Amino acid sequence: MNISTVNGRIRSVITISIFALGAFTGLKAQTSGNKDKRPNIVVILADDLGFSDIGCYGGEIKTPNIDYLAANGLRFTQFYNTSRCCPTRASLLTGLYNHQAGIGEMSENRNQPGYQGHITKNAVTLAEVLKDAGYNTAMSGKWHVSNTLAQPTPQKQLNWLNHQESHPLFSPIEQYPTNRGFDRFFGTIWGVVDYFDPFSLVSGTTPIISVPPNYYHSDAINDTASAYIRDLAKQDKPFFLYVAENAPHWPLQALPKDIAKYKDTYKAGWDAIREARYKRLVSLGIINPATAPLSPRWKSELSWKDNPDKEWDAHAMAVHAAMVDHMDQGIGRIIKALKETGQLENTLILFLSDNGASPENAAKYGPGFDRPSQTRNGTPIAYPVDKSVLPGPQTSYTSIGDRWANVSNTPYRYAKEESYEGGVHTPLIAFYPKGITVKKGSLNTGRVGHVMDFMATFIELAKAKYPSAYKGNNITPMQGLSLVPALKGAASKGHQALFNEHFGARYARVDNWKLVSTKADSTWHLYQIQDDQTEVNDLASKYPEKVKELNAKWRNWAVQNNVFPKPVKKAKKAE
Repeated sequence: MNISTVNGRIRSVITISIFALGAFTGLKAQTSGNKDKRPNIVVILADDLGFSDIGCYGGEIKTPNIDYLAANGLRFTQFYNTSRCCPTRASLLTGLYNHQAGIGEMSENRNQPGYQGHITKNAVTLAEVLKDAGYNTAMSGKWHVSNTLAQPTPQKQLNWLNHQESHPLFSPIEQYPTNRGFDRFFGTIWGVVDYFDPFSLVSGTTPIISVPPNYYHSDAINDTASAYIRDLAKQDKPFFLYVAENAPHWPLQALPKDIAKYKDTYKAGWDAIREARYKRLVSLGIINPATAPLSPRWKSELSWKDNPDKEWDAHAMAVHAAMVDHMDQGIGRIIKALKETGQLENTLILFLSDNGASPENAAKYGPGFDRPSQTRNGTPIAYPVDKSVLPGPQTSYTSIGDRWANVSNTPYRYAKEESYEGGVHTPLIAFYPKGITVKKGSLNTGRVGHVMDFMATFIELAKAKYPSAYKGNNITPMQGLSLVPALKGAASKGHQALFNEHFGARYARVDNWKLVSTKADSTWHLYQIQDDQTEVNDLASKYPEKVKELNAKWRNWAVQNNVFPKPVKKAKKAE
């Protein structure tokens, strides 16, 4: 497969092939001339993007289109996700803590209220609420909030992943996006993808069994989103568009022309890149060195000079940068579609990441579950634990690893899956020319926000109503707070208290205190988070009563939000 060229003609082929599928149904253009004046809403969610990867948050990666949104909008510096893909998506889509929405872990059903692996019937999605309020709704990209349907044997599963056989459903059909409020959907139902030939790709509910030559998934996601905009702009109704990028989630797969831009960038090594990012964060005003010193580098016992794999590691990070860069190019085409259809001024665009950069070693996992063993034409896919195969092409499944993830999450500690700031702290850009009244390019450093705030924000802007019941089911009360006051420059501290749990990693953030533990060690650590944003000065031994107080608050939250498994009758009481 020639992957070096993805031009306009090829993108058109991709879009045409998507539209040609019968499951993609358009809406008839309205002709009344009574255009609804409420804003369009576009959410762009990056996958495994580090806090400082993009240019406007201190990164060296070229992201001019995302930077344009920041320069003409508002950046938040204290915004939170839930540390992992599925939980963050569940919280973002429902306005609830993720356990309340049914996804405490991943997509497996544990038959417990907080661990059902899909968005439950006691939660409503943004699309369902906005559709009922008169919006057209569409989604392009990664769903990953429904139960995964695997084949009965490992070999049959690999045959499916390798495109050697096909099956009609990737999850229960009632859990598909088009059955959770989205009029239109193109993307993947599962999470991990081969960027050149993705598994679980559907249009509506119809599987896409083959893709055109020179397919690249980031292009397909962003070009489909742009096509949606050009069609939906013809309607009298406003629209809600959810663009769920896969990039830059592993496997590290990018176009050679994009990789070439960064071929020498990361040869400087972990420390040099991390320190340069920190300086830019300070100069941009995003970080105050008095309250957020650069935390110690992860696994600093190995220097870049002594790193035997420095050539491979520098190339790996170059591919990561190329994936972010190419995603930004696609976002530029989304902005262009909004501008050319006259929608840009009256559209709220929110850009963020689902968690911190990933420290995972993708090669270690090997093929199976959602990872193929060969391409469609039978070429073996390498999982080079020994770093013997360079990242980039379709035939290699690799990731940047924990040290580069630490760099991507500068200045914070830890990474994806953890409740330390490196796992849960996301950039958030809000762009809305007609609705943001603060100075263009401003920073909001005072408001503590969370992905569950999108529901309350969109309800306020759309003049919608959050239901107490939906389709015969009682709906859990909304937990988020509207961001509209922040968009209008009003002083607002946001959440006084926030909590999290994922595979044992957890935190309680209350006022100026944050209590946090890691996945591997349940020991609580205590920080005065406003004065120690990079969590370097543990005060747990100094303030044991505060640890006890916040632990009690976390446990109370956990009980109320289905974090603990439902008690089994006659089971021994947990201590």
